[in-house]
Amino acid sequence: MKFSEQWLRQWVNIDTNTQALVDKITMAGLEVDSVEPVASEFSGIVVGEIVACEPHPDADKLRVTRVNTGNDEVQVVCGAPNARVGLKAPFARVGAVLPGDFTIKKVKLRGVESAGMLCAEEEMGMAESSDGLMELPEDAPVGQDIREYLTLNDNIIDVDLTPNRGDCLSIAGLAREVSANFLADVTEETVATIPPVIDDTFAITIKAKEGCPRYLGRIIKNVDLSKPAPLWLTERLRRCGIRTIDPVVDVTNYVMLELGQPMHGFDLNTLAGAIEVRMANAGEQLTLLDGQDVKLDASTLVIADEQKALAIAGVMGGEGTGVSDTTKDIFLESAFFNPVVIAGKARAYGLHTDASHRFERGVDFQLQRKAIERATALILTICGGQPGPVVEAASEAHLPTLKTVTLRAEKVASLLGMAIDDDHTEALLTRLGLGMTKIPGDSGTVWQVTAPSWRFDIAIEEDLVEELGRIYGYDNLPTTTPSALLTMKQVDEARVQESDLRRALVSRGYQEAISLSFIDPELHTLFDPEHEAVALANPIASDLSVMRTSLLPGLVKTLAYNMNRQQSRVRLFETGQTFIKQGSELDQKSILQAEKVAAVITGSRVPEGWENSREKVDFFDLKGDLEALLNTGGAIGNIQFDQGKHPAMHPGQCAVVSLEGEVIGHIGAIHPSLAKKMAVPADVYLMELCLEAVLNGAVTRFKPLSKFPEVRRDLALTVVASVNAESLCQVIRAEGGELLRDVRVFDVYAGKGIEQGHKSLALGLTLQHPSRTLKDEDVNGLVNNVVTRLEKDFNAQLRK
Repeated sequence: MKFSEQWLRQWVNIDTNTQALVDKITMAGLEVDSVEPVASEFSGIVVGEIVACEPHPDADKLRVTRVNTGNDEVQVVCGAPNARVGLKAPFARVGAVLPGDFTIKKVKLRGVESAGMLCAEEEMGMAESSDGLMELPEDAPVGQDIREYLTLNDNIIDVDLTPNRGDCLSIAGLAREVSANFLADVTEETVATIPPVIDDTFAITIKAKEGCPRYLGRIIKNVDLSKPAPLWLTERLRRCGIRTIDPVVDVTNYVMLELGQPMHGFDLNTLAGAIEVRMANAGEQLTLLDGQDVKLDASTLVIADEQKALAIAGVMGGEGTGVSDTTKDIFLESAFFNPVVIAGKARAYGLHTDASHRFERGVDFQLQRKAIERATALILTICGGQPGPVVEAASEAHLPTLKTVTLRAEKVASLLGMAIDDDHTEALLTRLGLGMTKIPGDSGTVWQVTAPSWRFDIAIEEDLVEELGRIYGYDNLPTTTPSALLTMKQVDEARVQESDLRRALVSRGYQEAISLSFIDPELHTLFDPEHEAVALANPIASDLSVMRTSLLPGLVKTLAYNMNRQQSRVRLFETGQTFIKQGSELDQKSILQAEKVAAVITGSRVPEGWENSREKVDFFDLKGDLEALLNTGGAIGNIQFDQGKHPAMHPGQCAVVSLEGEVIGHIGAIHPSLAKKMAVPADVYLMELCLEAVLNGAVTRFKPLSKFPEVRRDLALTVVASVNAESLCQVIRAEGGELLRDVRVFDVYAGKGIEQGHKSLALGLTLQHPSRTLKDEDVNGLVNNVVTRLEKDFNAQLRK
């Protein structure tokens, strides 16, 4: 919000310079973005009056004028189109210095002598461009210094307010803040009740009471809009960044800036029947003041008469009922709108107005009558007219109530790190408009504090302590070192830290990716059609409208993004939540929020180099990384891989991963059709595991090393091609007992010499006894038992 420093100082007179004021406001939480002078530096410009004006003899667009400067009359050549007899305008005398260090001298223009210059706003640094001379009021004193007359020794301060401080979007609100910060008194404008001169009223009906709990209106007849608003009013508007339009609009804008209450004036003769505050009819049309035609939504609050919508409540009025040059009678409104109902409506129609900016943040719900009386007084002073009585419609049940909060001096000292004197506390908070009453307390002073009607952001005791701290001054609070009794965090040795898993994957060449928890519905269908995705009520984009049920869509999309940027070797992983709907009801309890870890790889097995091969990764590279991940917690011995299915994985290259008989995830190559749709190569391999299962490891336990030699026996077995090696290894481990130290598959063969539909598996068994050397009969007996069991369970035969 931009405001005039002089205007603010008229409300609260403080003996400090501009920089100190700005610093204090900023430290109080109202950040100042900029401070700019109202006009550039210049001197020697006075109020001048054109007493004669004739065409230039040798130039069609120039005029030869005589200007009364108060002391004498001088001849000036001027090219402004609005130069005329009787016009009062800024006049730069000979010797005057204009912005840019430009000195006015006597010159000849087309042979005619010119002693000075009549000025526009642009030439005084008050505007970026001007169409003609700056026209001053008829009563401007000729010869007076223009800086003094226009009070140009002023600054425009631009304050960036947070959304919770809508109460400071006015000079009155800023004055309260400055008053509290400098402990200075506020001098408010006296607002008297305007007695009605006529009995004319316009009926008001509130149908949407929740959206508009209070609406006031008043008829003012026989106004003369040909009379311009006074210079002091238009200058204050200009310095606050608002252009002048007509006296009624200027007054409503002025009251909005002064008190914080947006208002609107209707042409009374364009209204039909009565004012109705209601929700819009779906598809209802309205032409706004800016000429835009909008189709209203049924959730939009509107001001209407008995025939049509007149305005979007709290946003903008309609074109057909606004005040114009022909208006004689006006209906002046002042209302309180519920911020919840107004929020987002301006943005929905591509608008942002000063009114919506204030109503969305909350306007004082007790300000409406004061504002309409203030606006009436200004309109009558400027335009004349006959006011009628103020008509009010209100629903007390839907109006906000004043909040009462208990404040303890003990709590203030605890949160701020210091005690503040009770009298000083009361002085600071009461200047912000807070009502304070001391009540009995168990320890220390206790106040019952009533928040004013313009503060919507005060609800709990901590809010009051924050107000006290920022007004007292954050830089005045002592620096204290917090102390706390810290205890060592208990670490479960059987549980793996998530950071250790990340380090394990990074050490194997992976990079961590972080993707959004919401994805495209089409992407969800491609990766996980078996689960229904949870749809978002208010998505940030149409392609991010459902919650993910898997981490794989985000990883594969990221992989495709990298490959499109010449990254041929990609290894990515991610840990995060997935959201799976369970049942038909949609609530927090029906959504399973499962933590998972997923990875994706493609490209060469090792980085490019002159000594490295260019072999591509395959299923077993990712399987090795998965086993390394599980081995971080020592759970690798209980893991099992079986052939499985997953919608995102190749039907013949997918394994389901089980831990102690419970499925914890899947691993495999990307499905060919999915690879085509995602525009990635077919040699992309994926895995996704339940993170909780991976984090549950085993406690490391010491086992004594045997000093006796190991014995290695190799078995070459022929089995049906559908039998997997892991099934054979599980049987061997069961039969081997404590003597079996390890079993490895070191060869797989199918072809010549092997019956069709069969394959040969070569297994290496390592045996060792903890307390003695194994004898041949021990080894032979164990191996025979293993072969017998394999023959029985899998019809396995020793290869000859």
